[in-house]
Amino acid sequence: MRSVILIFGLFALLFRPGTSAAEAQTPPFPAPQSSHSGGVQVDAIAVRIEDDVLTESEVRELAGFQQLVDGRAKDDAAILRELADQWIVRGEANTAKYPHPSPADVDRAYAQLVKQFPSAEDFLARCAAAGLTEAAVRRMLEQQLYLSRFIDFRFRPAAQVDDKQVEIYYNEEFAPQLKARGQEIPPLDSVADTIREVLIQRGINDRATKWLDDARSHLKIDVESPGAGR
Repeated sequence: MRSVILIFGLFALLFRPGTSAAEAQTPPFPAPQSSHSGGVQVDAIAVRIEDDVLTESEVRELAGFQQLVDGRAKDDAAILRELADQWIVRGEANTAKYPHPSPADVDRAYAQLVKQFPSAEDFLARCAAAGLTEAAVRRMLEQQLYLSRFIDFRFRPAAQVDDKQVEIYYNEEFAPQLKARGQEIPPLDSVADTIREVLIQRGINDRATKWLDDARSHLKIDVESPGAGR
């Protein structure tokens, strides 16, 4: 699929393929070895982070969600990096006692996701192909909402944009791109709010990327054997 919701655009940082500046700047995790036991999936430890662990079932579940949303999953090393970033954000959010999304929020996100597919039946079939139950999809969406809202809460106040920045973006990026595609260029006033939000999101992502890079560099992360059964 080209795009799903990946709520509020902030999962470009944590989840979406090829869009995380942190991934571009940070060396990848070592290539892991898959573990099997007589052909039976074992929920072994995939990564140790400080005194906590991430399991192989978490690796498989995130890979399945990526397959559902984007049509393909990243490799294990990239998935482990994303899980580590999620671990960092989740720890900060929990410490701050940031509120979790309501069941109604998750229901809305789930309904939006289903609408991205040709039919509800097709959605369920693709979930099954990705090894995901409805409960797993809802759990992943709840987590995405929680983490993305916290990132927004933490970094939006420092990412404000003034009118001059909006005008520069309009003249140097927005209008030239539309012109190159042969599209009509709307007046600045009609798109100023949209441009402002684009620039704010860019600022949030930049700040969050730097924070995650720094936090990750201070963690003890030991890769063990992710990817069982994949």
